[in-house]
Amino acid sequence: MSETTARPLPDLPDAEPVGHNGANVAVTERSAWTGSAGLAGTALVGGILLIVVGVLGFITGAAGLADATFPAAAGVPLMVVCVVIVVACILGLTMLRIISPGHTMVVQFFGRYLGTNRRTGLSLVPPLSTTKKVSVRVRNFETSEIKVNDLNGNPVMIGAIVVWQVADTAKATFAVEDVEEFIHSQSESALRHVATTHPYDAKNPGAVSLAGSTDEVSAELADEVAARVAVAGLEIVEARISALSYSPEIAGAMLQRQQAQAVVDAREQIVDGAVSMVQTALDQLEAREIVDLDPERRAAMVSNLLVVLCSDSSTQPVINTGGLYS
Repeated sequence: MSETTARPLPDLPDAEPVGHNGANVAVTERSAWTGSAGLAGTALVGGILLIVVGVLGFITGAAGLADATFPAAAGVPLMVVCVVIVVACILGLTMLRIISPGHTMVVQFFGRYLGTNRRTGLSLVPPLSTTKKVSVRVRNFETSEIKVNDLNGNPVMIGAIVVWQVADTAKATFAVEDVEEFIHSQSESALRHVATTHPYDAKNPGAVSLAGSTDEVSAELADEVAARVAVAGLEIVEARISALSYSPEIAGAMLQRQQAQAVVDAREQIVDGAVSMVQTALDQLEAREIVDLDPERRAAMVSNLLVVLCSDSSTQPVINTGGLYS
């Protein structure tokens, strides 16, 4: 039997940190060379006329004048000149582009990024270049309602509307595979993170909560989505919470808690008002010297007034036919 010896592993290269600095495509938008609308219109009309002349000359040469030569170039057959003119004009016509308002055109030459054409209407681009339309109009979408736990661990259903547009056409074209799919996934990821950092409703009046601080949460969501999609050259115009509720499995219990809290708050307000009214009544009785109340009768009056003012149902009067202390 032959013995096998373990071979030493090769030295592995140092791992690079994963992040935006290593993931970005090193390309930013720049202006591409474009011809004006007047130059493009002149090229269009001239190209069409030259194609017609070239085709007629080719037909004439094919009819029996194949040996004719072009006057300006002795020895060059007329058919060859006509073919060259037609090919050159067709090549020139491929430089024409039409761009609608709200759109741009990314220009490439054999895979190399030349620039972005933002001139609307009829314009010229370099010959043999390929172009791709990129919309820079404002767009929006609504995320699906997702279930996520808030800061207190309660499951909530939350959704948002994101308004966005393309700011850098080069990054939007080359940095990501699909712009719309990228912003959809990043928006849902940012929404999940923001929802986990705040409670559904805050016990303290000044605390930020999902239900009570909509503007603050929306601004935080917009900033986080913008930071995530900056690598794709996208700009977030606005982000708003569109749907927010407790998850169905705890919605009933949370509703009971909210109702109980509302009852407690109402009771506190009623008691505060009743105490103020009793204090006002006693102060006026003493100020006007209507009746002289000793501590015992004063306590009895306070008790009766509080019962009347704080009771849920209407009180029934009781006639005392005895003395004050019977």
